[in-house]
Amino acid sequence: MNKLTAVGSAQKQNLSMSNEQFIIKERSRDIGNFMVGRLLPFRKKSMIGPFVFVDHMGPATIKPENTMSVNQHPHIGLATLTYLLKGAILHADSMGTVQEIKAGEVNVMIAGRGVTHTERTPERLKKVAYEMEGYQIWIALAKEEEDREPAFHHLKKNEVPFWTENDLTYRLIVGTALGRTSKLPLWSNLFLLEIRNTQEAELDLGQNLDGEIGILVNQGGIEAGGESIGAGNLLVAKHRDQCSIRVQPNSILFVLGGQPFEEKRYIDWNFVSSDLDKIKQARTDWIERKFPQVPNDNTYVPYPKRRLRFKK
Repeated sequence: MNKLTAVGSAQKQNLSMSNEQFIIKERSRDIGNFMVGRLLPFRKKSMIGPFVFVDHMGPATIKPENTMSVNQHPHIGLATLTYLLKGAILHADSMGTVQEIKAGEVNVMIAGRGVTHTERTPERLKKVAYEMEGYQIWIALAKEEEDREPAFHHLKKNEVPFWTENDLTYRLIVGTALGRTSKLPLWSNLFLLEIRNTQEAELDLGQNLDGEIGILVNQGGIEAGGESIGAGNLLVAKHRDQCSIRVQPNSILFVLGGQPFEEKRYIDWNFVSSDLDKIKQARTDWIERKFPQVPNDNTYVPYPKRRLRFKK
């Protein structure tokens, strides 16, 4: 049995890139018929606030011969968040939820004590080629929420807070930021913003956001701390009062973060928890097929020999 590892305590701040920030480059990986780029966790920085996992899907053209199909797999102790820039995904879970998510919409599944789900190309798109791009994100639950009942929430595009300020457009995907709060029922000490612009702009986030701050460059680029940072990079600000950047024209940024937890988090494959015993029990339950199942779905992703795990 491989050793389980601890990540993400509030004391883990010894990073080195410059005096102001740390840069994580997107790393490609293959999930069958689909390539994704992983940004979190990173060995030198496992969490940003409660955000423990960020995968960038695409951009890619999905053709009929390589449709997206992620079979039944489990989660505990986290909320999964899916946000798409292009395309669509059909989500189904063990609570009986069946929900298609389209570009600009938000899916949040709160795993709590345990849930199983699948993600696939919607039936209506299986015979056509379409463009696909988006982010799969895990948010670790607060310790007192880890054993809660699972829940699922969906926001339509027009339900996501949207505003324009100083030639920048903002969308608050989840959490609380810049005087606004998302409708999604997550604790307030976190945020995920999408920011777009057409003209070069100055952006100072440090005085207006609470906790750790990460800036993910999806398109275009930014200048920070004397460095130019292009698409596919995640900038982690080490000090809130130094989080001032220049945004290049026609950029798309995602700003994520919040207050870090005082206690560490363990991560093993799809399981996240502050309690090592819960991780071990979840692994056993999945291997013995004791997790709840997605209705009318008999697929099963085996517990892998090589899995997501990072040391301090």
